[in-house]
Amino acid sequence: MNRQSLPVSQRIALLVQALDGAEKTNKALATCADGEAMVQILLGASAKLGLGLTRRDLMETPPIRDWIWFKSNDPLVTVGDAKPRYRQESVDDKPRRKFLGLF
Repeated sequence: MNRQSLPVSQRIALLVQALDGAEKTNKALATCADGEAMVQILLGASAKLGLGLTRRDLMETPPIRDWIWFKSNDPLVTVGDAKPRYRQESVDDKPRRKFLGLF
């Protein structure tokens, strides 16, 4: 079966399945500076798998679209501090942001 003849959503699903457990690719994706670097890695993975995905396919189709967005932007809502506690230098450096005045 020609993978390139499948609908984009099915080709994205095949890419996601291939990335599950691909340690080297996952490390590369995790260390990317931004979404553009992620797209380059994902395009390479798509080419190796013969999926024929384009930059536009990756940028517009979930869940890859969401991964790229979150890598390039801050989340819409955070609960508590912007950094997790284990990554903060000192808790007393800046006042905590409050969520609905509760925390």
